[in-house]
Amino acid sequence: MTKKEAERPSGPVAESRWLSDDERAAWLANSAIMISLPAALDARMQRESQLTFFEYMVLSVLSEEPERTMQMSRLAARTAASLSRLSHVVERLERRGLLARARVPGPGRRTNAVLTDVGYQAVVAAAPGHVAAVREYLIDQLEPHELATLTRIGTAVEAAISRPAAPPGTAAR
Repeated sequence: MTKKEAERPSGPVAESRWLSDDERAAWLANSAIMISLPAALDARMQRESQLTFFEYMVLSVLSEEPERTMQMSRLAARTAASLSRLSHVVERLERRGLLARARVPGPGRRTNAVLTDVGYQAVVAAAPGHVAAVREYLIDQLEPHELATLTRIGTAVEAAISRPAAPPGTAAR
């Protein structure tokens, strides 16, 4: 028994599939990206355009939609946000005149977010700074073949997250 094995817990926790040293290093590097990159983008966006990174993403998604309009539930999914978080941000953006909410006709409580002309101007003005930050912090740090690998990794992780959970008692793939 190695020292590492002796330090591992026994019982149900011992049955966990622990990370190898290489897997742990990859996970920690990825964790640093997940935590540091959004924080850096957020600080820079606020300094340069008075928008948070999340506000920019909301406005950006709407700017690419026909009629700059999207149902709130779909917008929440596209920005990986809860409806509650999105509602709070939309309320702030609405107070600033950057977007408006409009009830969707018909049954149910459906609401659209609509990017205003002022909101469109704000996202267009913020876009060059956002792209410059993305380049500086991520894209320009990678070799061309690493971009393809990053795309493959991001696509695989997103697919795993989006996949319905396996029923209890079945093995996940």
